[in-house]
Amino acid sequence: MRTLDTYDAIGRSYSTRRQPDPRLAARLDALIGDSTVLNVGAGTGSYEPVRSGVVAVEPSTVMLSQRPPSAAPGVRAVAEVLPFQDQAFDVVLAILTVHHWKNQRRGLEECARVAQDRVVILTWDPAAEGFWLTRDYFPEILGIDLRIFPSMELLRAVFGRIDVQPLAIPCDCIDGFLGAYWQRPEAYLDEEVRAGISAFSRLANIGPQLQRLERDLASGNWERRNAELRHRADLDVGYRLVMAERRRAELPNERCS
Repeated sequence: MRTLDTYDAIGRSYSTRRQPDPRLAARLDALIGDSTVLNVGAGTGSYEPVRSGVVAVEPSTVMLSQRPPSAAPGVRAVAEVLPFQDQAFDVVLAILTVHHWKNQRRGLEECARVAQDRVVILTWDPAAEGFWLTRDYFPEILGIDLRIFPSMELLRAVFGRIDVQPLAIPCDCIDGFLGAYWQRPEAYLDEEVRAGISAFSRLANIGPQLQRLERDLASGNWERRNAELRHRADLDVGYRLVMAERRRAELPNERCS
């Protein structure tokens, strides 16, 4: 699932840097409904329903230790080997986690196996173009993300027909993932902000890129290149909500979209 040494290192204060945004949570809740849920790659519990009938799977003890008392019970396991019977849960949830799995196809197949009704995934689409941060300052991140995030073709190969919905990110998103600060470029200069974004932990030296961003902010170059973003309430930077209906997928002669 996740690379354990990465999350054991950056995850120690993850629960304070990464808080669920209520608008994104509402989109997810609409897809989950009042169902039993397995949250795979659950981390500290962001976007996880707070009620009975929910179980979390997470391989990192550091992340599990930060789950609040109100969170669902956590099981230490990996996506590729889920310790549950077939169709044990109505819904399987995977939030910004598939790109951390060692064997994505196997993990997705396991999600399909234990889901009775549907699998809901929040991910980033490698067919997207990214945004100014990865385009102008950190193309290395874009290059890595293009390799590690699951393609829509892979998801279709595993699940059959899928419903793919763009997830525009609010300009004041309170969750601190990579694309959350697209309208607040100064945030990426903050070490505490970067510590909650796994993409930065994959780069050996980010000093020159940060210096260039800082210079561009001071000189107004960033503003001149991205002035139109100041008028946007939200932006599609490539995040996608993917839903795979398991009962529909099991119908005979169903053709994939």
